[in-house]
Amino acid sequence: MLLRSKFARSKFARVAFYSIFAALAVVLSFVLSFVLSFVSPAFAQNKTQGDTSQRQPEKPGTSATVARGKYLVESVAMCGTCHTPTDGSGNPDRARWLQGAPVPYMPARQSPDWPISAPRIGGTPPADDADMIKLLTTGIWTTGNHLRLPMPQFRMERSDAEAVVAYLKTVKTQQ
Repeated sequence: MLLRSKFARSKFARVAFYSIFAALAVVLSFVLSFVLSFVSPAFAQNKTQGDTSQRQPEKPGTSATVARGKYLVESVAMCGTCHTPTDGSGNPDRARWLQGAPVPYMPARQSPDWPISAPRIGGTPPADDADMIKLLTTGIWTTGNHLRLPMPQFRMERSDAEAVVAYLKTVKTQQ
């Protein structure tokens, strides 16, 4: 009986260990895919364009800069998730793209500082270019304060922040 009980405990321990290991593997794969979504485009760009120290910086407002900003806004930062109203199916309403919306997330614990709406950022961003770039590179708003959650505290490269601002200014506002 004692032997059987030790076996049961060891079998249970093995099952628990493998369950935890499988869960960690799933979490690790999500983290890795998230990290690679940031690293892969930059790596591919560096590989195809050579050493970044030899490249000439793109001028803000060029089509390549705007395209880079669109990619960052739509595929990396996912700005439309909070800054765009949803349609009846819960999908972002592309007719009101980046025109501000109720924040779709609630905090785990109630917070009086939690915003209830995300501002319009498409068309004419809510601050001048220098302040928007400062926000995207430091996470600090025009007031000198860090942005409140759930807004991510971005630490973008200056060229990426400039590209984002260039793209945001091209977004058509709803009339």
